[in-house]
Amino acid sequence: MAYRIEESQCTGCSACEPECPNNAIYAKGGFYAINPKKCTECIGFFDEPQCAAACPIDDTCVIDESFPRYAAAVQ
Repeated sequence: MAYRIEESQCTGCSACEPECPNNAIYAKGGFYAINPKKCTECIGFFDEPQCAAACPIDDTCVIDESFPRYAAAVQ
């Protein structure tokens, strides 16, 4: 599943944007959003999603269950 940012809780501080290894986070009307097609939940990069780790407001970056869990390509 991709992560999403709860717009109602986002303060627009931008702490999450530079932490995303996939450049999935972008500004949207004074707040931030996550492109679910780019979000890998930081799998293969970090032990925890960096958006959630960087966000100063608890439960702002949450799992978006409307998207399937990210699966790395089999090599």
